[in-house]
Amino acid sequence: MKRRGKLKALVAVARSILTIVWHLLADPTTRYHDLGTDYHTRRLDTARRTRNHVRQLEALGYKVTLAAA
Repeated sequence: MKRRGKLKALVAVARSILTIVWHLLADPTTRYHDLGTDYHTRRLDTARRTRNHVRQLEALGYKVTLAAA
């Protein structure tokens, strides 16, 4: 929404919902399966996030050493 604007974001979400509905109606054997509220948190790769944060700090000029909490 920040980059494109509120209306374009709204249209993009509506289009994706419409696409899902079309696929569900076009094929009677297709069933909707909810991924759950924690879907995105389960998919987070902590090693990748750690690597990215360390790189960002090093790019800012910090020397980073990691220790487990």
